[in-house]
Amino acid sequence: MMNVIGIDIGGTSVKGIVCDREGRSLAETKRPTDAKAGREAILAAVASTVEALLRDRPEASAIGIGTAGRVNAETGVVVYATDNLPGWQGLNLKTWAEAAFGRPTFADNDANAALLGESWIGAAQSLNDVVMLTLGTGVGGANMAGGKLIRGANWSGGEWGHAVLVPGGAECNCGRSGCMEQYLSGTALVRLASEAVGRAFPSGLDVLNAADAGDPAAKAVVDQFVFRLAVAAGNISNGLDPQAIVIGGGVVDAHGLWWPAFHSALGLAGIQADVRPASLGNRAGMLGAAKLALDGLSGGTVA
Repeated sequence: MMNVIGIDIGGTSVKGIVCDREGRSLAETKRPTDAKAGREAILAAVASTVEALLRDRPEASAIGIGTAGRVNAETGVVVYATDNLPGWQGLNLKTWAEAAFGRPTFADNDANAALLGESWIGAAQSLNDVVMLTLGTGVGGANMAGGKLIRGANWSGGEWGHAVLVPGGAECNCGRSGCMEQYLSGTALVRLASEAVGRAFPSGLDVLNAADAGDPAAKAVVDQFVFRLAVAAGNISNGLDPQAIVIGGGVVDAHGLWWPAFHSALGLAGIQADVRPASLGNRAGMLGAAKLALDGLSGGTVA
């Protein structure tokens, strides 16, 4: 039985799993990313995660890594990253991990990994044409056509988070203004609600709970959030015509608080797309990273 490690590197945490060919979990762990401390601190968190998994399952034969940023999936180099992961751009994750752990390593963008996970054993299982949005610290995205990830000529396919949603809007750390990430990420939800209500919210869940409890300012922010998400889904549907759009990331963990309003917004906008929540929750990225390792070991291509 072949077992592999899947690692999901996000702006707030590093999540890891050991699983088998069927996606069954054999061990899991999680560490804070401490991203503000820079590259070496992030790598230390990744190393600690992998080491803990190897102590439990030393037979794990390969490592898959999903990370924020654009990744050359052939070489393992992070070709572009924002300040969400300082110093990350230019890092060769494949070379680093293979030297550190002595196992074949495969790396990709975290949203691509999440879509791999959902198409393997999640909400997109059996579908060949799918778009995924991940709403977390930032907004990630991934596209699949004909059962294959569409990574793009410069490894930036699916970068929906940096597609402009509100022209002339909030400045983004990518250098543009009005990007989807500034309005649909969990970070943006907290920022917009804090500005509207006049007090700081610790998390997106606190914003959603306040709206659900009847706070009018928080509810207005959440209503605007679901409207903009419906607009984004409509644009994606019209542009790519996928079988489904899967919404994942941390914001979806509490989708029961906002999904009905989101479906209403889709209906009001006349959008007929099949939009569904990710069924793997925040485990999609690490499971997809494990699938990346399994595919790599079996000689699967990155195209």
